[in-house]
Amino acid sequence: MKVLFLHGWKSVVGGVKPTYLKDAGHDVINPALDDDDFDLAVAAAQTEFDQHKPDVIVGSSRGGAIAVNIDSRDTPLVLLCPAWKNWGRATKLKSNAVILHSLQDDVIPYSDSSELVANSNLPLKTLIAVGNDHRLATKEPLRAMLESCERVSKKQFQSGSTNSKMSF
Repeated sequence: MKVLFLHGWKSVVGGVKPTYLKDAGHDVINPALDDDDFDLAVAAAQTEFDQHKPDVIVGSSRGGAIAVNIDSRDTPLVLLCPAWKNWGRATKLKSNAVILHSLQDDVIPYSDSSELVANSNLPLKTLIAVGNDHRLATKEPLRAMLESCERVSKKQFQSGSTNSKMSF
């Protein structure tokens, strides 16, 4: 599976989360995104998306805001504590998205993700409570991120199938 991983504000390329996906055998595109200019970061992410045509996009915090602000067509999203209220203009998710967010997040409130799901008229199961902080870099949230990526990617490939059993 090819994953476009969009890092958070002041995060580094090659961090724990993209490395976890890579170590699980996936092809991870992890571009450096401008920390100071959101529009430049969105443009860079759009270029990487257009060039690599990933199977899934993972956006962490500010990277989640970037993910919902690019034209990702029908590519599924896995958002980690998305900072959509802090950056960008998007206020809704597409139907093939999932959010992982910690109830104890002290950087981006869990309620922001609840609001994003509600704005999008998506089922409550779109939002998964996991982890115990904003980073989501421990074993449980990392595993949930990987499983979510694999699940949404399979759902994308099976969307034309009449016997698809993938659901959220």
